[in-house]
Amino acid sequence: MERQTLVTLLLSVFIALLGIGIIIPIMPVFATKLGASGFALGMIIAAFSVSRGLLQPVIGSLSDKFGRKWFLVAGLCIYGAVGLLIPHAHSVIDLIIIRGFHGVGSAMIVPIAMAYMSFLAPEGQEGRYMGYLNIAIFCGIGCGPVFGGFFNDHWGMASAFNAMAALSFFSFVLVMYKMPAHVPARDKGRRGLVKSMVAMVQRRRTAGILAARYATMIMMVPTMAFLPLLMSNWEGVTGLQIGIVIASRTLVNALLQVPFGKLADRRSKLVLLLSGTTLMCLAMILVPQVETVTRMMLLYMLLGVGEAIIWPVLGAYASEEGRKHFGHGTMMGVFSLAMSAGVFTGAMLSGYTMDHLGIASAYYFTAGAIVLLTSGSALLIHSGNSRDRRDAAAAAA
Repeated sequence: MERQTLVTLLLSVFIALLGIGIIIPIMPVFATKLGASGFALGMIIAAFSVSRGLLQPVIGSLSDKFGRKWFLVAGLCIYGAVGLLIPHAHSVIDLIIIRGFHGVGSAMIVPIAMAYMSFLAPEGQEGRYMGYLNIAIFCGIGCGPVFGGFFNDHWGMASAFNAMAALSFFSFVLVMYKMPAHVPARDKGRRGLVKSMVAMVQRRRTAGILAARYATMIMMVPTMAFLPLLMSNWEGVTGLQIGIVIASRTLVNALLQVPFGKLADRRSKLVLLLSGTTLMCLAMILVPQVETVTRMMLLYMLLGVGEAIIWPVLGAYASEEGRKHFGHGTMMGVFSLAMSAGVFTGAMLSGYTMDHLGIASAYYFTAGAIVLLTSGSALLIHSGNSRDRRDAAAAAA
């Protein structure tokens, strides 16, 4: 039963995220054709992050009580509907509303998938199992832009959005008929959502984990949404080439998930977190300074290496906290809220910076913010680890 759940989950997440990846290089260009400024692009992404962020903790908590399958089914159905709606948007406002609806669906997919994996992971193998899920996510998102660029070059933007819808509905059918429905009994009887969130903020280790997840997600808007705008100004660059650059990052990330997941289970997670963040910020600072597809692809591969280091680390941290203290669904819901809050902050910060100081400054300011916030997060996690060791020693005495 657990093997069937694992295989179905990973396959459905891969297919759904492949559909999302297809529209990554298309969405910013589509939005600018509707008249979107840099700030408006940030608002379009922020609408997605706000709706997703507000719902993720609630859905995660409910999934601990009532099971996860039907939330996943509903989210995939919404993804399909969004793919059909986007080509019919006639203004930036239309696109903001549709992306807000998109966020509702997203709140039911990735956090629920993370809760499933956290529940299935044997103790001590959290990094490895989160690595498996990240492979499905990043292979989907990584392959998607290549197909998206190809569809756009040959059949126009609408074909990419329709492909997203078709893949989402296929994944919906897969989960509907292959995913077993069960309530994870280990998570029943936990404290309520509000009390859990208060406890997370009060517990230093958990607060540091959430802050680190928030900080490292700030980079998503400039590195994803702004790259097509940056490269489209280069002479002779095609949509397929932009898609390949985006794909290089996510595919490198996917390929390294299992080895770095195993490393996260065996070595200092804190050292890995700081190392990965350093690589990511270095790549971001260099992005505005290159003007060839090959060099940009190499930088995005470096960015993917940094992400491959930190994703299983933070996923393993969250899985440990969910198992021991808060429940898998609740913890992953709030963990995903931190992700959405980071994307929202990044959208606002980079969108405003792009409009007033230029696209290069958006990369520089974002990298600086990530360094400062992650350093503070690491201090919280270190302090929390020390407190946990003291408490364990006192309990054993």
